[in-house]
Amino acid sequence: MPPKAKITKDMILNTVLELTRETGFETVNARSIAGKLQCSTRPIFTCYENMEELKNEFLAFAYEYYEQYVSHYQKIENISPYLILPLSYIEFAGEEPHLFKLLFINDMDLEMTEAKDFYKEPDNEQKAKIFSEAVGIGSEKAKVIFLDLFLYTHGIAVLTATKKLALDRNRAEKMLMNILSAFIRQENPEWDLSI
Repeated sequence: MPPKAKITKDMILNTVLELTRETGFETVNARSIAGKLQCSTRPIFTCYENMEELKNEFLAFAYEYYEQYVSHYQKIENISPYLILPLSYIEFAGEEPHLFKLLFINDMDLEMTEAKDFYKEPDNEQKAKIFSEAVGIGSEKAKVIFLDLFLYTHGIAVLTATKKLALDRNRAEKMLMNILSAFIRQENPEWDLSI
């Protein structure tokens, strides 16, 4: 009889991703993972000390999956570079509602008591810097606009992920263009999104 395939962390993480995409992370447990992998729960706890350790590693793995989605979206969609992040965020919410809820609702590692708390997350600081350079507005003012755009986009994405709102891409793009133009024109009345 041939030896059974060794269960690896990568296999476990991909299985958790598959389960989460199908039914949500709340259905993921050692038994459901083992069932998908057709093994006992023992290999899971050989790779991970406990489910909390697995969840922490999976959150990073799932976020990387989201980043790959955005990167792919950027290559295939012909849209303004200012709108890549917000549109891909909304479309990810619609296409991957369980992953979106896990990453950006249930386990979002962002606690804001003040607007500036948004920038405690290093990725947000870097994204705002790129945004500032792209739209040609000073860093501090661009950070305010970027946060406003995120809050607006997040609201649409949450409504999309929870099936309370259904927008096609053209409608979402138009809404984002309108709000972004309004925000930026407060600082630079001559600014044109089509440039």
